[in-house]
Order: sequence, then C-alpha cells, then structure tokens
Amino acid sequence: MDKIFGQLDSVLDRYDELQELMSDPEVINDTKRYMELSKEEGSLREVVAAYRKYKQVLSDIQESDEVLRESHDPEMEALAKEDLDALRPQKDELEEQIKILMLPKDPNDDKNIIMEIRGAAGGDEASLFAADLLNMYMRYAERQGWTTEIVDETPTEVGGYKEVAIMITGESVFSKLKYESGAHRVQRIPSTESQGRVHTSTATVVVMPEYDEVDIDLDAKDIRTDVYRSSGAGGQHINKTSSAVRMTHLPTGIVVTMQDQRSQQQNREKAMQILKSRVYDFYESQNAEEYAESRKTAVGTGDRSERIRTYNYPQNRVTDHRIGLSLNKLDRIMNGELDDVIDALILHDQTAKLEQLNA
Repeated sequence: MDKIFGQLDSVLDRYDELQELMSDPEVINDTKRYMELSKEEGSLREVVAAYRKYKQVLSDIQESDEVLRESHDPEMEALAKEDLDALRPQKDELEEQIKILMLPKDPNDDKNIIMEIRGAAGGDEASLFAADLLNMYMRYAERQGWTTEIVDETPTEVGGYKEVAIMITGESVFSKLKYESGAHRVQRIPSTESQGRVHTSTATVVVMPEYDEVDIDLDAKDIRTDVYRSSGAGGQHINKTSSAVRMTHLPTGIVVTMQDQRSQQQNREKAMQILKSRVYDFYESQNAEEYAESRKTAVGTGDRSERIRTYNYPQNRVTDHRIGLSLNKLDRIMNGELDDVIDALILHDQTAKLEQLNA
C-alpha cells in the first residue's frame, strides 16, 4: 500500500497542474490540446477525490486519537471513540477503493466497440442462437443508454445470422463488454426438433475496440479496394450501381465486404471502420499469449476459440466457465439483464490484478 500512496502524491500534483493548464486561455484556444488535457483530467478525477477524502479521514482519525490521549473529559472521550468507530471502516473502504482505482487501466476501456457474432457449430440452430445473442447485447446496450447500429449482416433463411456485425457506442462500452469474446454454447430443444431432444450448438463473439486515425493508421498502399454491384433485396438501385465494396488488407489477408449502406461512399466508410478494428485485433492477438501472461488473470484472454459460457434452456441456467459462476435466470439474462455476469467478471479481473500487485 505504501508503494501506491507514494504514487498518489504525484497523481495529485499532476491533477492540480492539469486544472491550471485547462484554465490557461492559450490552452483553451487550442481545441486538440484542451481535449487531451480534459481527457487526462477526467481519468484522474475519481482517484484524486478518493485520495483527498482518504487524507481527510486520516486527519480526523489523528485528531480523535489525540483527544483520547490528552482529554480528561468523559463526554469528549466518548465522542472521540464514536468518531473513531465510524472513521476506521471508512479508512479501510477508501484504501480498497483507491487500490482498485490505481490498477493499470486498459487504454481501450473508454472506446466504442464493433462486435461480430457468428453462428458456429450447429447449422440453423447456431444461426438462430447468434440472433438471440445479438438481441441480448442490444437489449443490454439499451439498458446502459448506449446506441447500437448493425453495420454488416448475413442472415439465414430460418431467421438467424450466419454472421452479423454491430457497432455499440456510448460511455466505457469496451470496459464492460471486452470479456464477451469467445465461444458461447447453447443447450436447448431446437424449434425444428420433432423428438424433443436437447441439442448443443455454438456461436462465437468477437469484441473489438473501434479505432480512429489517431489510434491506427493503415497505409493506403496496403489496402486493395474492389467495387461491385450489390446483391439481395433492395430494388433496381442495387442492380444499376456498383455500390458494394470489398477491402483487402494485403499484409494480413483480412477481407471486409460491405453492401448494406445506400451509397458506395457509405460502404467505404463502414468497411474501413471494420477493417481497422479487425487489423488491430489481428496484431493484438499475435501477442495474446504474452499479454495473458503479463496479466495473469483467470478471466481469460477472450480468444474466440475458448468456450466461455453455456446457456442451458431446460434448466434456465447460465454458466460462465472462466469464473465458475452459475445463475438460474437465463430468461432474464437473454432479455439483456447481464449486469450480474459482467460485474462478476470485472470483480474477478480486479481481484486477480490486486493479487498480482500485492505478490
């Protein structure tokens, strides 16, 4: 703890410096710099408030201790003891809060995401489960006050998805949904099953932070762009114009096709958005083992081949295999009530990091 509090004084100094800079007219007129400083100030605000409160509690404890040592007034001593009984638990709570706030932060936590869901093993049933997962995440996003937009989709004839990509925008989206990457398994009786037998199917989820020009710069010479006529529903417009776009990132071989938007320009923008996230995700996954080793967390790296969760419909149960959590409220979870699962994953990750910090 002493190591952490040694860092906190410098954090406090930096916070005061940031507030001074942000009141400087020269900085205010430089929009880009002001936004950078404002973002840094915002990232420190919570820990600074907790540390200041902690210092005040320490001061109050010291004052009450002095009263007990020096006072001969029974009434004053009783008040001091009462204060100490309230202050010491506050001190312990603030210490834990500050430890968590001082844990190394994932630089992507405040980003929006692109989530890709694919039907995997199980044919039509897998595609229907992919649609169910999409609905679950969209309902969860709605509860969080986030906005969602389907940016690419390949529907199946039975009403599911072979694959679907959705953009989720809002406050700290990645920090809450980053643990969702992996293989999701469903156990239920398919609507097409006449014998009433329970089948097991899977769908995969990939969560990628949304990157902009500041984060990742793809070299134009590394991207091949082909345009062609859209296919599928959409009337005569799609048959007359080459509005669909296929982008290939040559160094990695990653391909993104986009034809859902109305114009070629819109398809280009969406394709580039997804391509950046996929390329970054590719390079990040190259270092996945090293990253997992450095984190030493049992929550998992979110590898898409890792089976992370089972949805058992007959028993109305959801089990997250990474943390051994089972909840008998699958119906509510599929309706977007994911807080209990996500909060447990975040807590488990924080606990693992704290253990590493104290090791």
